[in-house]
Amino acid sequence: MCAGTFVRMDTSWWLALAAVVLLALVAVLVDGWGRRRPEGRRTRPPGRPRGRGEGRRPEPAEIWWARVPYEDGPGAKDRPCLVLAVRGQRVTVAKITSKYRDERYGVIPLPPGAVGDARGRASFLETDELRDVPVWDFRRRVGVMDPVVWDQVRHLST
Repeated sequence: MCAGTFVRMDTSWWLALAAVVLLALVAVLVDGWGRRRPEGRRTRPPGRPRGRGEGRRPEPAEIWWARVPYEDGPGAKDRPCLVLAVRGQRVTVAKITSKYRDERYGVIPLPPGAVGDARGRASFLETDELRDVPVWDFRRRVGVMDPVVWDQVRHLST
């Protein structure tokens, strides 16, 4: 190269890069618009207990996830349970577990997936120790108990 000669740089790739970035931005925006929540859907993070007055109230024969108190000490665990009775702000439940304990009286096997478990594990209704749970500790309704099982346990809360 001689002194005084200008070298032109090829800058056409800048235009291609700008076009790719612009397309990516448009794709992200359009994807976000398509994921809007349906009207009425809550934004509460999963696993958080329900607040007073949120959503619907549990009713007898329904399976819910709730903060169920431990039988042998303070504290509670988020677990599935069967609603037996609703009295004011207190709900009587029978807890549902995934561990079968044949030494416990009143354990009733439930069909796999009955509690809305993503893995579809088998579950067991424990009817020997009932719990009272505040209505605001109910988080998510799973469904209704099988009518045959409900006929076996509906008398427990009376």
